[in-house]
Amino acid sequence: MLQMAKGLRQYQNVRVDADVNTASPHRLVQLLYQGILERMAISKGLIDVNDISGKGRVIGEAINIVQYMRGTLDMEKGGDISANLNNLYEYIERRLLEANLKNDKAILDEVSGLVLDIKSAWDAIAA
Repeated sequence: MLQMAKGLRQYQNVRVDADVNTASPHRLVQLLYQGILERMAISKGLIDVNDISGKGRVIGEAINIVQYMRGTLDMEKGGDISANLNNLYEYIERRLLEANLKNDKAILDEVSGLVLDIKSAWDAIAA
């Protein structure tokens, strides 16, 4: 089972690397949102199997992605949109920390819903 998990992670890393190397800036943002959503799903599964250290690591990865996205906001040019996203990202970070501390899947669902809403809006821009 451990070998299969390692193989899956390697495959995912190769797939993500290929996507990132060929992606437009718009697609990169989509991949970041998708990465957060995937980590929320994985975290819920890790809570179910009582893998507390794994859950903490994966939620930490999601927080890192959110922090990266906050850091890329252009507060001068972005105006209200950047300010609102900054506030939302800050809220998401706090909720992820709380979910980690409490092993709370409902908070992870809430965060996933928020991220999915943002991602859906971002996906609509491409169309």
